[in-house]
Amino acid sequence: MRTLLYVPIIHTSADLGSLAKDVTKRGIADLGEEFWRVHEKTVEGFWDAIIRYFDSVDVFGFKIYQDGMVAEGKIGEKIVEECIKAGSKNYELILRLLKRGAILVKTEDFPLVKKERNHLIELTEARTRKEKLTAYLKYRLVKNKLLRKRDEFIAGRINETLNQGETGILFIGAYHNIIPELAKDISVKEIKDTKKIREYQEALLHGKSDAKKFEELS
Repeated sequence: MRTLLYVPIIHTSADLGSLAKDVTKRGIADLGEEFWRVHEKTVEGFWDAIIRYFDSVDVFGFKIYQDGMVAEGKIGEKIVEECIKAGSKNYELILRLLKRGAILVKTEDFPLVKKERNHLIELTEARTRKEKLTAYLKYRLVKNKLLRKRDEFIAGRINETLNQGETGILFIGAYHNIIPELAKDISVKEIKDTKKIREYQEALLHGKSDAKKFEELS
């Protein structure tokens, strides 16, 4: 039997690297500063709870699979360090796990991640209405296909590298859907309710028009 601890995540601005400032600026512009600050506080509390959970688990020998992680070994550790410098609580947790004997595994295909990131850069850098619409339509055309390819690759990596009797931890955005692609002998344990995380993100996108739902989920 193989076990996978499945952690659907909410990305912080710090996880987005060079996109962080633009995303924060756009979030405040679209939702209002007070609404955005509540979101940031919610996400911080979310990660504090995840950290507390894993502090209570003996993770020695566990394999770590991370949304967006395109390397392992020394290069992977360097990526973790750089993301921590940017303020990522996700990667702060990964470093804590590595120091306790967990093992970082390359999770994603670099060209696929880069392709999606390029579309997101176009979206955040668009200034005119025409540029925004063009960038949005281009991304919408490829978004589902890219996500599906990424999910297939991630699941393939887990299937190939998680050996019998081992436990893995997967940190992944809530809109991914890799569970159907996993080998049948991998037992999946959800650490957070993926459905609720998705509902929260939908409420955030709807902004003040769905403020009550947003408040409840926060």
